[in-house]
Amino acid sequence: MQNLIAQLIKDGYLKTPLIIEAFKNIKREDFIPEGLKDETDVNAPLPIGFGQTISQPLTVAFMLELLGPQPGEKILDIGSGSGWQTALLAYCVGDKGKVIGIERIKELAEFGKENIAKYNFMKKGIVEIIYADGKDGYEKEAPFDKIIAAASARELPEAWKKQLKIGGKIVAPIEESIWLFTKKSDTEFDSQEFPGFVFVPLL
Repeated sequence: MQNLIAQLIKDGYLKTPLIIEAFKNIKREDFIPEGLKDETDVNAPLPIGFGQTISQPLTVAFMLELLGPQPGEKILDIGSGSGWQTALLAYCVGDKGKVIGIERIKELAEFGKENIAKYNFMKKGIVEIIYADGKDGYEKEAPFDKIIAAASARELPEAWKKQLKIGGKIVAPIEESIWLFTKKSDTEFDSQEFPGFVFVPLL
């Protein structure tokens, strides 16, 4: 995995020291099913069951760099799956931050919890995994500094827009592109499109 991280840095996908540190410290192999451990450092999505995948490292790096997680922030991670991205975010927000992972498949929510538990983030209260429909966001903990989604929607759910702080960012796939939305006011968002990605659909 260190070789893959070095390649992602060289190719310009990993740039921020904090995110690079997270990639080096949160091991992808801890978040994939037993039979696939040999493929940890393959720069491709890997199946985790139920038609879902653990995302390609390049895609995760690209999305986290757009999101720019900072120490102390509260972040909503929609479609937390295996928990790898959730744990990377937890590393970035640190002891004073919070990451809420939402997963709509019960077995994957449990799988993610088991994986994240290897890193003490839940014990410290930094991570909470919720078994629920991510389209509705998570009103109870809103507003969020940032929101990130791992599954592709047709359009950005209204709940996510409402549950984001002004000045906050959403990074989410829509169709075959990754989008960055920045909230300017209660009703106004700036948006940027980055085409050429493939995701499982948001159900």
